Amino acid sequence: METEKVDIHLQLFATLGRFAPDSSERYPILRKTTVKELLTKIGIPIDQAKLIFIDGVRGELTSELFGGERVGIFPPVGGG
Repeated sequence: METEKVDIHLQLFATLGRFAPDSSERYPILRKTTVKELLTKIGIPIDQAKLIFIDGVRGELTSELFGGERVGIFPPVGGG
C-alpha cells in the first residue's frame, strides 16, 4: 500500500543539522517516498544534499524508502 506510513532514522550532517526534525530517530514518511521528496518535505535545498547513504550504501535522489532505513545526508564539502 503506497499510502502506508512508515518510519526512517534520519541523520543530517554538518550544516544540514539545522534542518533536522525533532523526530529524526523515527521520522514518519509514506512508503515509497523518494529521497528527493524527503528533502523537499524537510526543507533542504536539493543542491545541498551531496552524499546520500541508505543503510550505509550510497543512495540517489531517486532512491525509494520503504521504512526502517537509516538515511544519512551530507552537504557539499567546502575548502581549498
